[in-house]
Amino acid sequence: MKKFDFKGTLKPRAINLAIATLTVGFLAAACQEAPTESAAEGEAPATEETAAASGDGLKLGALLPATGDLSSIGQPMLDALPLIVEEVNACGGVNDADVTLVVEDDQTDPTAGAEAMTKLVEADQVGAVVGAFASSVSTAAVDIAARTEVPMVSPGSTSPVFTEKAAAGDFNGFWARTAPPDTYQAEALAQLAIDEGWQNVSTVVINNDYGVGFEQAFVREFEERGGTVVNKDNPTRYDPKATTFESEAAAAFGGEPDAVVAVLYAETGSLLLKSAYEQGLTEGVQILLTDGVQTPEFPEAVGKTADGSYILAGAIGTVPGAGGPALADFTTKWEDAKGEPPGAFVPHTWDAAALLMLAAEAAGSNEGSAIAAELRNVAEGGTEVTDVCAGLEALRNGEDINYQGASGNVDIDENGDVVGNYDVWTVTDAGQIEVIDQVILGEGE
Repeated sequence: MKKFDFKGTLKPRAINLAIATLTVGFLAAACQEAPTESAAEGEAPATEETAAASGDGLKLGALLPATGDLSSIGQPMLDALPLIVEEVNACGGVNDADVTLVVEDDQTDPTAGAEAMTKLVEADQVGAVVGAFASSVSTAAVDIAARTEVPMVSPGSTSPVFTEKAAAGDFNGFWARTAPPDTYQAEALAQLAIDEGWQNVSTVVINNDYGVGFEQAFVREFEERGGTVVNKDNPTRYDPKATTFESEAAAAFGGEPDAVVAVLYAETGSLLLKSAYEQGLTEGVQILLTDGVQTPEFPEAVGKTADGSYILAGAIGTVPGAGGPALADFTTKWEDAKGEPPGAFVPHTWDAAALLMLAAEAAGSNEGSAIAAELRNVAEGGTEVTDVCAGLEALRNGEDINYQGASGNVDIDENGDVVGNYDVWTVTDAGQIEVIDQVILGEGE
């Protein structure tokens, strides 16, 4: 395995991480048309539901967080969906009809997410769903998807638990994701810690499938590399609904670790890290973060020191990156619409929607079971396409396609998993998120 070699200045460069290769091909990307107007802050984006709910075309559901702990990441993800639906409808739609987008806010809450998923499949009768984002919400929703035979493609639920359940046959092929499971991100973060000389670390995680799954994978990978997790026997896990975190911060930072691996959501995580600083526990301790908090607002939310410096300055994290063949075109399109680069998981959201629409076209049906049966077929064995409209046209002409997306040249295996790339990011002295490196999975030496 090729090591990271982050010693010293942390200069940007590409890194290869050799791991077991997952099987099969897939995924998504970009057309060209004028985007729809984005939703206001905290609201789901506008949809065509009122105009086209009674039509016979594909109904595409969205189950993503417009509000709650992950809304700062979820809102840009939601903004991607009207863009791709408008583009697809401008180039002929799916199965000779316009696609209708039906959006539900899962509130970053499993109970609300399950209720919203039930509405999507039973009241709205969608054929497929993009979502959820939080692993805890996907856990609550995926059983409904499997029972009602409506496929879900998550752009960001990364818990390893889904791999285990899919392998056990729990989902019957109605689950997939366009972001890789945290098994691989944990491996990357563990190697980073070892290469930087942080031999004794502690962990603090949100107490749900995402946090606990990541923690368990990280502990295994870190110990295999000779590291010690100082709170392994008494792991620090915090309640997602908590509002104060003094005891959890003290438990994670109080054992004099070299570094703290913090697997958090943005709203609650900012309070926890601020509490650690206010208790005088962060001095000399490296903070290692993950994808759940990679937002421009997070350093500001954690706050500043007495001298005006950012508490998080120098923190390092990982996040599923985007490096697919369609990324350049997608980025141009997004920047033209939004005036800024796409955020974390936005390309994965685009890809999830593209995959489902292509699968419906390949199936010649808008029914969930038919769409699920074609998910992997539109990703392998045919002509490579990087534009969703070109892919739809090829399918209409009876061709097989191998769809390559914005988030990566990814393969979906029999468990719905993909291998992807990871960006390594840091918080600058100015409180900005800056990508400083990349981990490319699946490329050996």
